[in-house]
Amino acid sequence: MEPERTKATIYALLADFGGSYASALGIKLDGLRPGEVYKWFLAAVLYGARISENLATRTWHEFERHGLLTPQRILDAGRDELVGILDCGGYTRYDYKTAAKLLEINRTLLANYDGNLNALHSAATDSTDLERRIMALGKGIGPTTTTIFLRELRGRWEKSLPPLSPLAVTAAINLGLIENGTPAQTALPRVLQLWRDAGMPDSSFSDFEATLVRLGLRQRRQIMPKSMPHD
Repeated sequence: MEPERTKATIYALLADFGGSYASALGIKLDGLRPGEVYKWFLAAVLYGARISENLATRTWHEFERHGLLTPQRILDAGRDELVGILDCGGYTRYDYKTAAKLLEINRTLLANYDGNLNALHSAATDSTDLERRIMALGKGIGPTTTTIFLRELRGRWEKSLPPLSPLAVTAAINLGLIENGTPAQTALPRVLQLWRDAGMPDSSFSDFEATLVRLGLRQRRQIMPKSMPHD
């Protein structure tokens, strides 16, 4: 695809699908303030479950409405209040399981990193160790949740280097931005270079990746409408 056409495609995608998931929730990651990073972490845990994106978003806003946006507030709420909030958001199939997961994750985060995810990042020796430390926060955090969380910190946390989401890879292939069969690890530098060529900074690449994920989700629903994790 020619550079000008690629640039036009990028701008059209941003106009149609919006920016990053964090910014859509009103979360501001640019300054890496611990409270904002935690808000996005909580959202990533919700998005990583086998539930629709809309329900995960609605549930996050329930946590916001109840002021449960810090590790200590989650622990203070306890299982029953968390279950009630999750039910209001639509997590009726996963309410008790998710409540238990949130309590375990936040206990570990407070005990090991004083509740500060920036401290977790600083403690990590490299990108692999960063991913390991995130997943070690609790049994309910797997590769999907970790990737969702880290991809919006790409260009902000130096050790945040997750592969491009399979959904984003598929969307980029369908758009003709990269060749069919391009693996995720190879796709990332190619798509990132397209973003740079459009004059965009690395710190906002998450906006472009999010648009590709949303497009990939739309394309997948056309083939398989069943609810699947937002990965």
